[in-house]
Amino acid sequence: MSFDYPSGKLNMLAKCPSGLEGVLASELEMLGGENISILNRAVAFEGDKRLLYAANYHCRTALRILVPIKQFSILTEQDLYTAVKSVKWEDYFSADQTFAFDSTVNQSVFTHSHYVSQRAKDAIADRFREKTGKRPSVDTENPDFKINIHLSRNELNLSFDSSGDSLHKRGYHISNAEAPLSEVLAAGMILLSGWDGRSTFMDPMCGSGTLLTEAAMIAMNLPAGYFRQEFGFMRWKDFNKPLWEDVLDESLEEQTDIEAEILGSDMSAQNLRSAEANLKQARLHKDVRLSVSKFQDVVPPEGPGTLVTNPPYGERIQVDDIIELYRDLGNVLKRRFSGYKAWVISSDLRAVKMIGLKPMKKHVLFNGPLECRFVGFDLYDGSRRGGNRDQDNL
Repeated sequence: MSFDYPSGKLNMLAKCPSGLEGVLASELEMLGGENISILNRAVAFEGDKRLLYAANYHCRTALRILVPIKQFSILTEQDLYTAVKSVKWEDYFSADQTFAFDSTVNQSVFTHSHYVSQRAKDAIADRFREKTGKRPSVDTENPDFKINIHLSRNELNLSFDSSGDSLHKRGYHISNAEAPLSEVLAAGMILLSGWDGRSTFMDPMCGSGTLLTEAAMIAMNLPAGYFRQEFGFMRWKDFNKPLWEDVLDESLEEQTDIEAEILGSDMSAQNLRSAEANLKQARLHKDVRLSVSKFQDVVPPEGPGTLVTNPPYGERIQVDDIIELYRDLGNVLKRRFSGYKAWVISSDLRAVKMIGLKPMKKHVLFNGPLECRFVGFDLYDGSRRGGNRDQDNL
């Protein structure tokens, strides 16, 4: 069994959070992806099996790498069953292996993704029983083979999920603070900030240290999947272990020492203990300096540098006066961070305006279900306050 087309190229689809499509497209281009096309929360691209492995291993802003195999137009439940049953699943996995579905349904005659998964499961089980006399089992926790179903209106798309667990599960996050950032979102924020990986990087409200850990990995050129033990493609019949090991070896040659000063602080000692535990798990604790401190008391090294932070929004972490907190943040940035670029993410647009500095760039990102603004400020000498008028379009 092979997914390769006659040209030796695979059509692939990398899923990502909304707002990070452009960043992911750049990552895939650097890895050698071809015919790259930006979609909604996804990037389509072409490449060989080596790129499939490399995209899973290296991409910091991808959630999953899918390999589309079949597309059908369906109108009824029977159409769904017949379409799924027509695929030669026995060519891809055996009755002794387990499988599971990840289904999404949009504006379809089917209203429940669970029901779609159930009917697809029946179709696969019936096909295996007819072809082999045995049927594979479903394992929703740790399947050997994960199948992605996307049903939009009457278009059914079936894909193989080469990632297995979501790629945001890097393997280093063992301790959480309140309202932690996703690793994929944190990496995307850093890449959007334009940080060069060599100048100072700071997060003065670092929580469990996700931004700091991702920054250290970027500075070291450590692949996003470096700490993961497994990817879905490793259980595929056509898994090429020598090719995978070649991808690993090449990435080792590209890793560098960390030149940047990476600093994190938080007013909560408990949060700092979580950050230290995660950094130790990633063996990056010697490369990041942590301190217990209110952000109002932070004194940064002289610029240039980049500050990226995820302050409370008042959603999952309650603060007494969120307006005053953001006003204080603006004052600290203006007084102490000359020569820095500062980036702040928040879902509270009214509070962001209280920072009182004119933004140089703005991005719409999602932290879980929360629509946020990721706002950048260029803190040159004499950065002027913009007031609310400069931020009306957040």
